[in-house]
Amino acid sequence: MLAIVGGLGAALVFATVTLCNSRSSRMIGPSQLLAWVMLIGLAIVAPLVVLEGVPDDLDAESGAWLAVAGIGNVVGLLLAYAALRVGKVGIVAPVIATQGAVTAVLAVIAGESIGAGAAVTLAVIAVGVVLAGLAGEPGEEAERPTAGAPDRSHAMLYALGAAFAIGWSLYATARASIDLPVVWALLPSRVIGVAVVTVPLVLRSGLRMTREALPLVLVAGVCEVLGFALFALGARHGIAVSAVLASQFAAVAAVAAYFLFGERLARVQLAGVTLIVAGVGVLSALKA
Repeated sequence: MLAIVGGLGAALVFATVTLCNSRSSRMIGPSQLLAWVMLIGLAIVAPLVVLEGVPDDLDAESGAWLAVAGIGNVVGLLLAYAALRVGKVGIVAPVIATQGAVTAVLAVIAGESIGAGAAVTLAVIAVGVVLAGLAGEPGEEAERPTAGAPDRSHAMLYALGAAFAIGWSLYATARASIDLPVVWALLPSRVIGVAVVTVPLVLRSGLRMTREALPLVLVAGVCEVLGFALFALGARHGIAVSAVLASQFAAVAAVAAYFLFGERLARVQLAGVTLIVAGVGVLSALKA
């Protein structure tokens, strides 16, 4: 049951992050956004790591998982921010959310047993996530991008790349968090992000921020850490379940974008959301 609680909690937090990033990435750009999010995350995680101290179980294997988690998260977030900058939340978020399916597949390949009923339910939820991202606004197919503007295919490619990168990162984070404190599982991506994105950006042109983007970036920076922490805690009790449930942030973000930003959902997207909600109810009953 803790895998479900952690996954659903992460989904709600990641939905908040997605909505904030969809606006702030257009205000200051993906690179600037990632630089700030990593800096804020490091400011939160580093003191907790110092208080925790070096864990006894830190070895070469766990160190390798930490490295994969860090690199995958930084690359995936940069691609996700780029996708959100040029695409609609209701389309981009569900595609990025297939990261949960990637993580679940990796867990099953690695030998995690989830049961036949849970496996079918997870597959239904994954299908729902995909359906939620298949269609845009009614009539959108007739639109043509303006000259020099990124079209929808760019957003989809960025989103697919983000899904695979973050999927690997989530799996590595889960593996690391099994033996190490959660704060240590969260540390690598923030250190790598600050080292390869924030510091070079400061040296090259400086960090940029606008008054409108500041509260959005602050919320995203805090919630990004919280979301991964909730996922890691849930993954200790089931990586596949926690990962697929965390991917529900797409449905939450798509519905919220309808009310907040006026993004309309096509029928196939509504069908996807319905599958996700039904799947969660069944999965909760199976795991209760």
